[in-house]
Amino acid sequence: MIRLLVIAVLMLGTALSSCGSNSEAQRAAIDRVAESYVRLCLELGQYDPDFVDAYTGPEEWKPASLPEGEEHLIPAGELAAKADAIVAELDAVDLAGLSDIEKRRVKFLRAHIVSAKARIELVGGKKMAFDEESKALYDAVAEPCDVALLDAALVGLEALVPGDGELASRVEAYRADFVIPKDLIDPVFARAIAEARNRTLPHIPLPEGESFDTEYVTGVSWGAYNWYKGDYRSLIQVNVELPVRISSPLGLAVHEGYPGHHVQNILVEKNMLNDQGWMEYTVQPLYCPQATLNEGGANLGIEIAFTEEERIAFIRDTLFPMAGLDPSRAEEYLKFEKLTRKLRGARTESVRKYLDGDWTREEASAFLQKYSLMTEARADMYLRFGEKYRSYVVTYDVGLKLVKNYIEREAGGSSERRWELLRDLYAVPHLPSDLE
Repeated sequence: MIRLLVIAVLMLGTALSSCGSNSEAQRAAIDRVAESYVRLCLELGQYDPDFVDAYTGPEEWKPASLPEGEEHLIPAGELAAKADAIVAELDAVDLAGLSDIEKRRVKFLRAHIVSAKARIELVGGKKMAFDEESKALYDAVAEPCDVALLDAALVGLEALVPGDGELASRVEAYRADFVIPKDLIDPVFARAIAEARNRTLPHIPLPEGESFDTEYVTGVSWGAYNWYKGDYRSLIQVNVELPVRISSPLGLAVHEGYPGHHVQNILVEKNMLNDQGWMEYTVQPLYCPQATLNEGGANLGIEIAFTEEERIAFIRDTLFPMAGLDPSRAEEYLKFEKLTRKLRGARTESVRKYLDGDWTREEASAFLQKYSLMTEARADMYLRFGEKYRSYVVTYDVGLKLVKNYIEREAGGSSERRWELLRDLYAVPHLPSDLE
């Protein structure tokens, strides 16, 4: 009996050892796929300069520079075949012995390889309708625009901004009273960043030494941009080509900084790369499903960091005086800005109709000027953004709706739980479709 028991224990130990070694083999296979994915992204980035938004991995993984003049000769078929082979290798992984977070990792990695293949095909000349493209790249599709809701918002604005002439002209004249003088933009933005950081750190502790630099730029199609440099550092650029209104600095500080893109990138680097050792997170593609959550979370950040009353009070009592503006008009102006946010759907619709060929550029601009109350110059800038980044525009509003609905559903009214959910959106692998 004792001999049989010893044999049984030995057999069990062998089986457990075999199971453990099999799981390690599967993890090693995933790691190989992750490296192949990163190398594929870097190779695509040679032909698509905007694709790699940030890279913090080994220098030796970068491909050799292309010969001059070959930047537009993308071998789309070859790169797409590589993507298919990487997916096949990942699909062969046995998930049975993996933890829940490792299974999430595999799902996330697969979706991003498939998205990279779609981008390869687009750069290679494949034509996709706007919605098909946004689904393939970002796992998101914008709902059709309800023009009746836009018209209703315009009626409300008519009452807020009375006078003669077209509403767009009256709105622009009204907004001119709330422009920050150029020499005060930096201190106002710096104060907004400091407040956003102070409200974030008690809920999302960040590594010691995290930091960012700020630059003010012109000649670009976006309002602000966070360039992540690795080692918990960012460069935040703010576009000052057009007038900067008093409502912008706090929104930009949250979106690009705390708890927006700067915090997102830090959490990914610390949790996914440094703690887990998952090398796929050394590359940050611009066009990928993660972008939907990044932009959505960054847009929602201001609602998590501030109640509406706190936001109004901070802008009125701190930023208005710093900008040399009359604080007594703050609540009136912020009520106006809140109503204009109901016009957001017009932006995505204008780019969708324009890129799908349903509208000319002039028609898309006219739609933006009417329903987004943009000047011709701002409408031109937004369409330049759409021409360059195409269906990326869906990540802002669709992402916001997805993330907001998810966090409000799961938080159950708890403010602290909202912070935890926002943090875990970047500290644990998620896809947009996971939030539905």
